[in-house]
Amino acid sequence: MFILKKIGCRLFQGAFRAVLPILPYREPVIISSCTALGDVFKKEGSESALIVTDAGIVKNGLTASLEATLKESSVRYTVYDKTQPNPTVENVEEALALYQKHHCDTLIAIGGGSPMDCAKAVGERVVYPQKTLRSMRGVLRVLRKLPTLIAIPTTAGTGSETTLAAVVTDHRTRYKYSLISFPLIPHYAVLDAALTVTLPPFMTATTGMDALTHATEAYIGRSTTRETRELALEAARLVFENVERAYRDGNDHAARENMLHAAYKAGVAFSKSYVGYIHAIAHSLGGQYSIPHGLANAVIMPYVLESYGKSAYKKLHRLGIAAGVCSANDSYEAGAKKFIEAIKALNAKMSIPETLTGIEGQDIPEMAKHAEKEANPLYPVPKLMTRKELEIFYYKVGGIQ
Repeated sequence: MFILKKIGCRLFQGAFRAVLPILPYREPVIISSCTALGDVFKKEGSESALIVTDAGIVKNGLTASLEATLKESSVRYTVYDKTQPNPTVENVEEALALYQKHHCDTLIAIGGGSPMDCAKAVGERVVYPQKTLRSMRGVLRVLRKLPTLIAIPTTAGTGSETTLAAVVTDHRTRYKYSLISFPLIPHYAVLDAALTVTLPPFMTATTGMDALTHATEAYIGRSTTRETRELALEAARLVFENVERAYRDGNDHAARENMLHAAYKAGVAFSKSYVGYIHAIAHSLGGQYSIPHGLANAVIMPYVLESYGKSAYKKLHRLGIAAGVCSANDSYEAGAKKFIEAIKALNAKMSIPETLTGIEGQDIPEMAKHAEKEANPLYPVPKLMTRKELEIFYYKVGGIQ
């Protein structure tokens, strides 16, 4: 039976790759700082904005320049700051209620990937008020234009400021699902390294490794283009050259700026070429245990890359060359293994563990079921795996014998 499913997956992926050049991908307009948003508000005719964020962002004063610009531009605003690390359906509905109550016409997400995912989902609910999020999950369900959506990353990892995806969690079922549609791509993205300097070292590390995961999975998949390959290689180089610097010294402005661009480039790459089993497993762990997405990706990545074996050696070798951890003289296998070992070493230098605590054996079959359903047939992975094969990763990541 799995042979037939493999054929179906590859046919689906092949069809998607064939139409890739004509799909309506776009990139957000890049803005250098929050103070430069005044012209955007004027151009878009913004009168009332909803800021979607979390309590930590507000506490650290990271919304101050945004709020000042809104006031100077005579744009009314209200703040929703209850977004969870893995945004829930309840977060979206609460934020939507504020949007409607204050007659907003603009959505501004500031923070990491969670506020951005939440804001995207709010936008979907605004234009499809009669549709539940669950009914809109999956690919190309959202076809209507969203309200003006501005993304302001305060982390350098998720790339959500340029992606067509939003991931939300149903806390009742602990099921994490994705909305993947072109209108979810933000209209504007503010890339200001100054907003990332207060990010704690460990979050700097895990979000940075999230960007590396995006670049790696986009590159080794089977639906790449010349553009996405170049972006993924450049993102990998930038991460290896800068993430530990930013981790060691949060005030290293150059490293912070380079990481923002790494996350952005990786985001563009995986928006078009998609991700793989690392993400599918991480999403299920986030839904079940609220494990931060970047941390989950960082821990899972070496296990999954090793499992791909020779199906990914050539491309992992090229990533290794870009990252500066192997040479063109290495064989594909040697280069790939050096790249994977370099990822492990980078994790260790930044105190990212090899395993995650709290994973319960009885939960693994259901999580693997969700991961398999998410990944197959959408993700063009180097090697297709069954639910049973995916279960093995949870035991490894959880340190379960």
